[in-house]
Amino acid sequence: MENNKHYAIFGLILGLSLIVSATIGSLTFYKLRSMDYISTTGSAKKAVLSDKVKWATSITRSIRQSTVKDGYAKLDSDLKEVKDFLATSGIPTESIDISPVFMNEVYEQNPSTDKKYNLVQNITIQSADVQKISDLSKNTSPLVTEKGVLFSTSSLEYYYSKLPDVRVELLASAVEDAKARAEQLAKAGGKKIGALKSASSGVVQVMAPNSVEVSDYGTYDTSSINKEIMVTVKSSFEIK
Repeated sequence: MENNKHYAIFGLILGLSLIVSATIGSLTFYKLRSMDYISTTGSAKKAVLSDKVKWATSITRSIRQSTVKDGYAKLDSDLKEVKDFLATSGIPTESIDISPVFMNEVYEQNPSTDKKYNLVQNITIQSADVQKISDLSKNTSPLVTEKGVLFSTSSLEYYYSKLPDVRVELLASAVEDAKARAEQLAKAGGKKIGALKSASSGVVQVMAPNSVEVSDYGTYDTSSINKEIMVTVKSSFEIK
């Protein structure tokens, strides 16, 4: 008796599921037949290689208030070592931007009258030789171990300069994708699609390979050399 009860409940649930599915299908079919257009969203992607890089670095010297003059002299010496290192590595002077020195007070638990400061100078390198800068950023240890320079990388950002061209290229492919989706929906309703009525482009997403991080306002990943550019298009087609 108990088993028969379970079978009856299972049969009831299955029957209701089939009825709901059929109802949804019928409504979709009716809606498609009563409409004169159909709207879908298509997308297209392209893999690209970054052609610009921005390498943000800095050099630092810790000093006391009484040794400010000596600290600036040592920082000047550190800057010379960095310039020599970059020149030896084939980085042209015009690719290097050097900021003024700024000084931050270091707050200590047991402050003395002779306050402690950090002297910091930012050095930014921008180049089209992406691979060279990427490799060089991983091999700066000689500056620290041999020259005694407190050199550090703040960020390494990769960009693609031909984004507008790729966007135009992908728009056509995204519309084709939207059309293919519209054809499948129309087919389910016993219809065919006709001419394109309207199309509007969404934001451009520049992502790391295999990433799913997108935004309504667009994304621009700068962390990886390899990128994927994605464009979406919302399109409306006539139904006939």
